[in-house]
Amino acid sequence: MRASGVKYLLGKGIENIWKNRMMAFASFCVLLISLLLVGLSVLVSINISSMIGGVEDKNEVIIYLQENATDMEISELYGALVRMDNVAEAKFYSKEDAFDDMKGNMSDYQMVFDSLGEDNPLLDAYRIRVEDIGRIKDTLAQIDTLEHIESVRAPMDFVNILMELRQILTMVCGVIILALIIISIVIIANTTKASVFARRAEIQIMKYVGANNLFIRIPFFVEGMITGFFAGLVALAVTWLSYDALVELLTHGTNVIAIFGMTSIVRFEDVAIPVIAAYLIAGTFFGALGTVFSTRKHLNV
Repeated sequence: MRASGVKYLLGKGIENIWKNRMMAFASFCVLLISLLLVGLSVLVSINISSMIGGVEDKNEVIIYLQENATDMEISELYGALVRMDNVAEAKFYSKEDAFDDMKGNMSDYQMVFDSLGEDNPLLDAYRIRVEDIGRIKDTLAQIDTLEHIESVRAPMDFVNILMELRQILTMVCGVIILALIIISIVIIANTTKASVFARRAEIQIMKYVGANNLFIRIPFFVEGMITGFFAGLVALAVTWLSYDALVELLTHGTNVIAIFGMTSIVRFEDVAIPVIAAYLIAGTFFGALGTVFSTRKHLNV
């Protein structure tokens, strides 16, 4: 096809948007709402995972050291801990610091502490944070093989509950997103079919005068692509503005928000590039694809 022909067909597609602006606007609205539903659901799912990860980061495994362990042995144990794959961080927690913290948290029992005098019944310890809470059992098994350890305390009950919660929420969010995608595709397809059906006479006339299928389809393809692109652009703007406003509201709340992991909310800037690409590509793709399949039926004249 010549360049002049391509230019004509592209111009025809743009012209058709204005000539059939009511149907184009209907397609635009359907694409916009569908993209918003799916996009916001994905962002909610990402934040749920991030919040659970924020709670996971607050979990600590405490390793109590043997009372007779030397400084050299304690240092060697630290080296062994930080070399483990699943250990993100290890901090030494001296028995003096632990005793001071206990006094501060149990101020009503000052008489008991006074009776101990200079005796400190606590043990030195390491506080470690694991990278993947799902592998904590393997990490504890590795720790049990190390020397100079008196005991290990890990919040296994909480870990099991958190892992089950993560699995349930991941499954629920996945089902919801999949359902929204299917529903959106069906609605977009039906809307596009209605738009093309309203112009079936135009397609048939072009076929009767000798236009080939490609010549007929390209203007519809351009029309759907442009409509989808702008639907993706508006959906992106609405998502960006509303998401930033919601994050601003939540991150300036009370301390209760921090307790529930809201400090782990994902900023839009952190996912901006993939979200922008997803909105624009999905809008353009589904807008163009819908017209291609919808015109097929009316080309068989």
